[in-house]
Amino acid sequence: MIDFTLTPKDQELLDQVRAEALICRKYARYYDEHEEEFIPDEFPESADFESVYRHFAGRTDEDTAMPVISMLLSSGQTWGDYSVRLKRAPGGLGNAALRASGTPEQNEKWKHLTLAMAITEPGCGSDPSQVQTAAVLDGDEWVINGEKIFVTTGCKAQGVVVWATLDKSAGRAGIKSFLIEKDTPGFVVAHKEKKLGIRADDTAAYVFKDCRIPRENLLGGDESISKKTSGGFKGVLKTFNMTRPAVAAGGIGMARAALDFTREELEKAGVEIEYGGRAHSQSAAVAKFLELEALVEAAELTILRAAWLSGEGEPNNLEASVCKAKTGTVVRQVTQGCIDLLGAMSVSRDHLLEKWFRDVRITDIYEGTGEIQRMITARELLGYTRADLS
Repeated sequence: MIDFTLTPKDQELLDQVRAEALICRKYARYYDEHEEEFIPDEFPESADFESVYRHFAGRTDEDTAMPVISMLLSSGQTWGDYSVRLKRAPGGLGNAALRASGTPEQNEKWKHLTLAMAITEPGCGSDPSQVQTAAVLDGDEWVINGEKIFVTTGCKAQGVVVWATLDKSAGRAGIKSFLIEKDTPGFVVAHKEKKLGIRADDTAAYVFKDCRIPRENLLGGDESISKKTSGGFKGVLKTFNMTRPAVAAGGIGMARAALDFTREELEKAGVEIEYGGRAHSQSAAVAKFLELEALVEAAELTILRAAWLSGEGEPNNLEASVCKAKTGTVVRQVTQGCIDLLGAMSVSRDHLLEKWFRDVRITDIYEGTGEIQRMITARELLGYTRADLS
């Protein structure tokens, strides 16, 4: 039976994350307005806190499942700020792909590097079958040509997992993943992206021009070439079944921050949030607030279920897409609703609410848009094929 009740140790851990998050907020506005600067890997205040990750040591069966508490930690961190952390954990999305699909030799060689993952292109967003970046085998080297945009951790990463096609006519089946280290000739970090939200986040554009890499840099090794399926492509997609809930959890953290701020401001104005009363007896503002709060709690439960299934070793492809799609919609509704409740003050840069409103937009975009998640859900529930939904 699923039980998301926290143990005292888990609650202590989440309380610490919230305390750190409050400090992160002190830096949030500065880096939002100075997006050209890189956020430090560690802030001076981190010395005042014991590392969150030490609390994972010595966990028992009575403690909340690791994937579940990880989602709650993600929410707790983004409750402070999406981009700022007192101390950043090493690694990137490419490292997850490496662990999922790399050979033992590749994992040993590349695991110490922070790896980004480059998928999106100027003409290819949510449909990876349209990838145009090409990889051609020339003797014992692969030659990579193409462009990638919106690469997370793209500037600070030391290497990248790049999606490229061996055969454009083969669609998804022709796509493979390649490990490329920074400073490889022909690999250029074009620029740091400027964005509506998460401005401080390190997001880059890449250009590959006759970039030559060793044959063994094909993720998964040469044997994946001969497979009738897309080989490493499917393996990398499996990483999304855990990262999609994590993205959703990040959105929930920002939505809860917006709700907490809104509650405080309403109470300052003499509007008390009461629970347990009948809907018709509540003021319009309170009724609206309670509706927004319920949306967040419902979305959070879908995230925790997807995480719990992962921890149990059960398939969670459907649940990962459901929580991502639902949360992407909910966090926009909630932050917009908080702005509606608070009026003009909510869009002032004197407060962070307008920033949270901009930042939550990424929840519906990262790692497959809401539309893509709904297509996946339809395929899972109704047995539709890609052709049926195209």
